[in-house]
Amino acid sequence: MLSGQLTAEPVPGRPRFLVLGLLAITDGRETVVLTPSRPASLLATLLLHPGSVVSTGFLQRVVWGNSPPAGGKSALHTCVLRLRRLFARYGVAGHAIEAVPGGYRLHADVDTLDLLHFRGLLARSYAEDDPETALRLARAALGLWKEPLLGNVHSDELHRDQVPRLAEERLLAVERVFDGELRLGRHRELIAEAREAVEIHPGHEGLSALLIEAMYRSGRRGEALAEYRRIHTHLAGELGVEPGPALRRLQLAVLRGDPSGGPPALPPAGTPPAADGRPPADPGGSVATASGARVLRSLVDAGLLQEGPADRYRVHDLLRLFVKAAGTTLAASAPHDPTDLHPSAVG
Repeated sequence: MLSGQLTAEPVPGRPRFLVLGLLAITDGRETVVLTPSRPASLLATLLLHPGSVVSTGFLQRVVWGNSPPAGGKSALHTCVLRLRRLFARYGVAGHAIEAVPGGYRLHADVDTLDLLHFRGLLARSYAEDDPETALRLARAALGLWKEPLLGNVHSDELHRDQVPRLAEERLLAVERVFDGELRLGRHRELIAEAREAVEIHPGHEGLSALLIEAMYRSGRRGEALAEYRRIHTHLAGELGVEPGPALRRLQLAVLRGDPSGGPPALPPAGTPPAADGRPPADPGGSVATASGARVLRSLVDAGLLQEGPADRYRVHDLLRLFVKAAGTTLAASAPHDPTDLHPSAVG
């Protein structure tokens, strides 16, 4: 595989595949959008797995669905031959698609495939220390995307499994851009763009959190809390789940009126959560400790506890009445003040 430089634009005169929009081939001056066809579905699948071997079985499902022809491998080979003839027409080397045991592989690099160019720009954005440069790289990566995503590729298999994963990569770039704008203090300018993204992806917690933070930093606390209520209602109604820990911490910061200056309160955009969506466990803690922390957080979110300094909590009268009715007192857990509860008392 050739290694290319991460340029903002395609190298003029050099053939380049495009998958971050309609499937197309460009030489930097002219772009040819491929018509929907079986070879186009085959090409799109290979381009979404650059440099990797894609099995003949999977390619057959992409091209023909659940009803491949009797001579599936031969028919697939015919599609490859048609692609190579297409490549010759636009100056792409015929050996770009390689037949290997078990399947086919397409060779590409950052100069010949926009997907790899995008990934390279985004990786550079994460590695960049200068916030202005990091934001510029993230916006350049995001600028490579067009709509509709692979709209000229007619394959149920591809659009069910592969295209959603590709779209998730775009959302990482969107989060990175919004995070960069916040870090540069451009929270007011960000609100309209973030609101539009949230309207398109109403259940995306990361985008909603960035919008909440932009609103809060702009002095629009009521709107920030309203957005939290909206995402909470959406997640509960559509998925039956609560917002994640990062979003709940952000809501608590808004409720407490924490200072809104400095870097974003959220982790850097694109930071993967734990596999189960819970906060990272204390390496030296016990299951009971982790469970107690989750109980405390739920009580704070419900307004039954108020978080104070040194990991201590003020108990709401309603909670004290409930505990009393259950035949328990809080005195044993908090010997200095019956309304002052330490996390060790829970779990």
